[in-house]
Amino acid sequence: MKITRVQSFLLSYRFPEPVKLTYFGGERTIVKRDAMLVRVEGEGGLVGHGPGQGSEKAYAIIRDVVTPFLEGRTLADPDALRAMFRMGPGTDPEAFKIYCMVEVALYDLLGKELGVPVSELVGGRVRDTITLYGSAGMYQPAEGFAREAESIAALGYRGYKMRPALGPEEDVRAVELMREAVGSAMELMVDAHSWWRMGDRSYTPETVGQLAKEMGSFDIAWLEEPLPPDDHNAYRVLRDTGYVPLASGEHEPSEDGFIDLIASQAVDFVQMDVVCQGGYATGQRILSMAQRQNIAFAFHCWGTDLEVMAAAHLGVCWPETVSSWLEQAVYSDERVRSMYEFPLARRILRAPLPVSNGELAVPALPGLGVEVDESVITEFPWIPGPWSFFTLTSPPGTYAVTSDHSVKWSAEGTS
Repeated sequence: MKITRVQSFLLSYRFPEPVKLTYFGGERTIVKRDAMLVRVEGEGGLVGHGPGQGSEKAYAIIRDVVTPFLEGRTLADPDALRAMFRMGPGTDPEAFKIYCMVEVALYDLLGKELGVPVSELVGGRVRDTITLYGSAGMYQPAEGFAREAESIAALGYRGYKMRPALGPEEDVRAVELMREAVGSAMELMVDAHSWWRMGDRSYTPETVGQLAKEMGSFDIAWLEEPLPPDDHNAYRVLRDTGYVPLASGEHEPSEDGFIDLIASQAVDFVQMDVVCQGGYATGQRILSMAQRQNIAFAFHCWGTDLEVMAAAHLGVCWPETVSSWLEQAVYSDERVRSMYEFPLARRILRAPLPVSNGELAVPALPGLGVEVDESVITEFPWIPGPWSFFTLTSPPGTYAVTSDHSVKWSAEGTS
């Protein structure tokens, strides 16, 4: 089958009023949420879809580099196409990363043509479900985290992830109240990535060590990015204390970073985002490395339900002991009051994800097994600019954030 057309659509949902969240190091302002829908058409009108980074840079690379390469080529072996791209325009690492993101839509298209699910094309499924954890917990008082954890547990999720930044004592109290609210059966994940976005008020390694010890006493599943993500040696030192399981990987800018993170035994859970960090091919290699090193893998996924399903097809190709968790962001809707609303996340699919008791059933239907609602293209038109900003107290400054989770700040809007 020949590829006849490749398109990408930038999408945005602007909040009626900016969401302002005060934390220990300053204030975070969220003005909108972004996404991308990738659409690949083959002969006869068959269409494959995939998620993408909601950024103008990614859009430009698809338009100027990926689309000219793919259109007119035969889609039979995605591995061969990827190798050809890498020897050509893919010598640019950023272009290759974006190509691997687009490749999810190629797999969806090929699966539909062959009548098989994507999971059978990216390794072969060994199970039919994957465990989700509900990810929310944007900066709020300790009591708010506890209430939210209880609400997300009521939805059937097996785990809840929050983002503390209240100051050391209140961060520990938040974890204590969460554990009291949900009991021992619910896993709790603490994502401390804002600790290294607090400027001069960022916690020292000594404070991080004490917090790890105190939070570990509440039997949390993991402490995520409590230290600068590129300092793998510091993670290894903290892990050796045995205070608490550690997780990192979301901000690794390259595969070499993942290799060192895993080989150095710096964490207990390695995390990777299919959309932002290299697609299925990179994910397969990271999962394989993690399995050899007896390190668990947990998908980072912070966007739409299409992103969740795309990651799930790779996740079910590995046993639960290796691919242990899949993140799903829980936005405010008719079911739960959470961090904020993002209706695009669910509307991008015509039907809700098949989730029961915290388990996502990965369809055995052709392709990704979900039907995309293309009306979101006109319903959620693109709004240029970063989606959120951190304003630090000390040193004073404002820093922008884009949809690529492998970078700390955006070059846009920095002052």
